Amino acid sequence: MSDRDPSFCIRCGGTLESAEIDTRVRWLCPACGWVHYPQLKVGVGAIIERGESILLLRRTTAPFQAMWNLPAGYVEEDESPERALIREVLEETGIEVQVKSIAGAHYFDDDPRGNGVLLTFLCSSNGTDPQPSAEATEPTFFTRETIPLELAGGGHDQAIRAWQGGESPHNRAVQRTAFGGG
Repeated sequence: MSDRDPSFCIRCGGTLESAEIDTRVRWLCPACGWVHYPQLKVGVGAIIERGESILLLRRTTAPFQAMWNLPAGYVEEDESPERALIREVLEETGIEVQVKSIAGAHYFDDDPRGNGVLLTFLCSSNGTDPQPSAEATEPTFFTRETIPLELAGGGHDQAIRAWQGGESPHNRAVQRTAFGGG
């Protein structure tokens, strides 16, 4: 149980109580029987390459402010991961992308907004140069040798290091960071 746990039932407004359900302690509403099952946040990140380089952005907001990350964001409840990625990349960089293939899945537990999974996708772009935005500045293409040390968490550090190490959807079946961190 954590400080992010709910106090009241979303169905009837009753006060929740802890109970062992499915071998775990969960929040249960004794009035209507509703059980709170916490779920991971789902984020998406774009692997946009230009030659032998990858596009990274410097974050303008917390958490991970001033650190480098992929063009990325969270999936809204009414959109697919691919649609969310296309939207987020356009918002953050002005680039229109096409999703080519999934590149990896990275579990993270270092984001104060909650634990989650960052899905990364290999993307092709329309050739437009990336532009800074309110969410991200200094759009820069880095080679494997010039990746900055100040990488954002939330799975970004894992995804960027996987790319830096030569891991790609074309030369592996399952990414080793997909199940349980780096």
